[in-house]
Amino acid sequence: MNKIMLAALLASSSIASAFACTRTLYVADDKTVITGRNMDWQEDMKSNLYLFPAGMERDGASGPKSIAWTSKYGSVIVAGYEAGSTDGMNEKGLVANLLYLAESDYGTPKANGPFLSISLWAQYALDNYATVAEAVEALRAGPFSILAPTLPNGSAAALHLSISDASGDSAIFEYVDGKLVIHHGKQYNVMTNSPAFDQQLALNAYWKGIGGLTFLPGTNRAADRFARRKAARRKSILCHQASFGSVVPTG
Repeated sequence: MNKIMLAALLASSSIASAFACTRTLYVADDKTVITGRNMDWQEDMKSNLYLFPAGMERDGASGPKSIAWTSKYGSVIVAGYEAGSTDGMNEKGLVANLLYLAESDYGTPKANGPFLSISLWAQYALDNYATVAEAVEALRAGPFSILAPTLPNGSAAALHLSISDASGDSAIFEYVDGKLVIHHGKQYNVMTNSPAFDQQLALNAYWKGIGGLTFLPGTNRAADRFARRKAARRKSILCHQASFGSVVPTG
């Protein structure tokens, strides 16, 4: 995989009342790219690993007006509830991760489609794109409307998508108030759950101003985990620079 590692693809825990998933992206001095995520969900999702080849005929699993495509790239994925791809990596090193976002609002679907079930959102990216930049350009154009039926356990399918690639590039995709919002850049290396990502960034800016050495938020809320993860990245980078004199990204 050309020094691309998908770490902690599915580290499952059973947490009755909290959705505490975190996705973190790290780029080492030797350009090794590591994308890690934990899957803290309220129950066993009966997850399995699947290896999909290139050239598969697919559709959006949304009835006669589903979007259709042929996969350009092979991928290895983790399935949730045997209903869709929650995490995975394709042969070009593009990684996709779905996390819970209660504020998700996919808007009113276009009457004539084409439609894509949210269970195929991550897989669509893995099948079609080699880089984050390529995916951002294509998905910004709105090639489909997402349909988000309830999950098999009755929970709302309220999800946002992160992708990363072999260069360490990153993007976060969220549907807020019915519109797609994209955050694209290597600085977007941490994603948790609620609130929406722009609010996460604002909250993190507050804690970054404090400096992370006085105190940090200590609950299991997504915004607190986001701030702690970003602070840990800054501290590890400063320690690395002090020890070896190298310069690495500080986002």
